[in-house]
Amino acid sequence: MFVFVLQLRQMFEGQSEFYLFAFFSVIIWALWLLKVLLSRRYKPYTGEYHGTTSVVIPVVDEPLDLFRDVLTRIVEQRPDEVIVVINGAVNPALQEVSEEFAPLVRWVHTPVPGKRNAVKIGTELSRGEITVLVDSDTVWTDGTLPELVKPFADASVGGVTTRQRILDPERSWITRWADWLENTRALYSMPAQSALGQVGCLPGRTIAFRRHILVQVMDDFMHQKFLGVFLEVSDDRTLTNLTLKAGYRSVYQYTSLVYTDAPLQVKKLAKQQLRWARGSQYNTLRMLPWMVGHAPVLAIFFVADIILPFLLFGTIAGWIYRAVSGTGINLYQAILETYTGLSGWVWVVATMIVSSVLSMAIRQIRHLHEKPSDFLRLPVFIIVSTLFLMPIRLLGFLRMAHASGWGTRAGAYSGGGDDLIAELEKAPDGPADVVDRAPTGVVPTQRTAPDGTVLTATPAPVRARRAAAPAPAAPATPARRRRLNPLAAIPYGIALVIFALEALVYV
Repeated sequence: MFVFVLQLRQMFEGQSEFYLFAFFSVIIWALWLLKVLLSRRYKPYTGEYHGTTSVVIPVVDEPLDLFRDVLTRIVEQRPDEVIVVINGAVNPALQEVSEEFAPLVRWVHTPVPGKRNAVKIGTELSRGEITVLVDSDTVWTDGTLPELVKPFADASVGGVTTRQRILDPERSWITRWADWLENTRALYSMPAQSALGQVGCLPGRTIAFRRHILVQVMDDFMHQKFLGVFLEVSDDRTLTNLTLKAGYRSVYQYTSLVYTDAPLQVKKLAKQQLRWARGSQYNTLRMLPWMVGHAPVLAIFFVADIILPFLLFGTIAGWIYRAVSGTGINLYQAILETYTGLSGWVWVVATMIVSSVLSMAIRQIRHLHEKPSDFLRLPVFIIVSTLFLMPIRLLGFLRMAHASGWGTRAGAYSGGGDDLIAELEKAPDGPADVVDRAPTGVVPTQRTAPDGTVLTATPAPVRARRAAAPAPAAPATPARRRRLNPLAAIPYGIALVIFALEALVYV
């Protein structure tokens, strides 16, 4: 903030200097202000919806205690059916856990790996008017399902997502940071976009669609390519795109709350964030022509998400260039002349740190209203978000036309007993300017113990049919060399042009 103010003063005084960092800061503040103004118009839906619901849970492998927690909380809210789609290798343990909740829960196995194929199979098997897609590590809270389906009372709504937080965020700095990011999205980006009826990405930890929309768009969902590649990742963003293009609204229901797991290792966190960055920017470019014509505010949000990492790296490169070449104007000259020697630089650095923390505190005021103690962690949040997340976003842009797998997210959850539920109960409801507009009683709260319902773990009388039988083992064949995709060079070319234009500012 301190550097931003100095640069603005320099430009307004008629100097010929142009500062990328000033441009970067203007975008940051303009986006924040736009989100604040739009999100103040947001209200969760309160009308009742009485249609039927099918819950589809794609799963590959999951800790059994976590998966049992997931099914327990879903079953307690009595959807019309729950379909567990086990994809990849046969997993008898997951099958047995699913059978504990029969007949409401039935499982199906497909040897074809991949979440999209599992979603397709689950949708085809489902019978409800609303299909709810749930990640296998997502824990529902009281009222998740009844609150989630309320927006469907409006016939124009095609897709709905929940408020999402991280399980036991105090486990490490990674889970604390991940929960902070989730809460920031929940308090600014999601309500702002929902106020327009155009949430650009309905996060897929728990996401509901009208089943007929999924059936209508399934072929595109399974086969649509861009830049010569089909990305298995970012299935939630793709389904959101297709729902919007079909003419329906996508909205966010703050009163429907779920918790999910997060990685505990930096390497796994980096893989997760890279996967999200690739999928997000891939879908932004694919949807850009439609967004410009039908959702211009959404286009601004997502294009800015692509541009900001480039501006930040251009700024850093410019500072290094001017320090080495000795060009440019010393913005701190007045301070250094007042406080000579080392004390002058101490004043400069201290002022930069204090102003940066205060600047971020303003933009995080809603989160800090919920958790004031995070004010002391703001410097760490700034450093991690800038030096960790921004480079990953840039790498995700460069590699969005490369085929790759999902990465990994195993091993962070340690169980789901009463201690966990008691921990989740402490979570605040949210800031007054967003949450308190909901009618009394609609914001869900966490229970401290089961409500007395006993789920007997008895075998299912009949096994669910399999989606596909495993094929006989085929003779081993030599691995085929992956063909180069010439269109994968396009993101690199775009990046080169952007960096070249930024270099003209300094040279």
